[in-house]
Amino acid sequence: MLAKWDIMALTAKMADVGTPLILSYMDPAGQIAAERVADGFGMSKSQLAETAGLARETLYRSERIGAPKAQGRLREMLEIISRVTEWAGGKDQAMAWYRAQPLPAFGGRTAESLVKDGKAAAVRDYLDHMALGGFA
Repeated sequence: MLAKWDIMALTAKMADVGTPLILSYMDPAGQIAAERVADGFGMSKSQLAETAGLARETLYRSERIGAPKAQGRLREMLEIISRVTEWAGGKDQAMAWYRAQPLPAFGGRTAESLVKDGKAAAVRDYLDHMALGGFA
């Protein structure tokens, strides 16, 4: 069995060699491992819950971490961060963009606030539009 630090190192290597970001944070059962995500971005589970728009307790209770809402919100967050990682300069910079960059097309709201309001699809569409050379 791998130690926690071995798993973190392996996760970092996987992210560096082109493995989709979301896959590097999944457990063997195919669930997004909240602790792995928090560790990967250098934040506490409480901070991750706030970033994903989840109640703090959600990421501390095993029966709630696997719930569709929690998994969906983490998946949406990671999908969006994954889409901007390359042009942002890395996953940490992509997380900073996700949390703080105002998006003109959405009245200056951040991707984080839009995902919290259930508008992840709109953010993905916006990023697709930008990738094709569209303007904000």
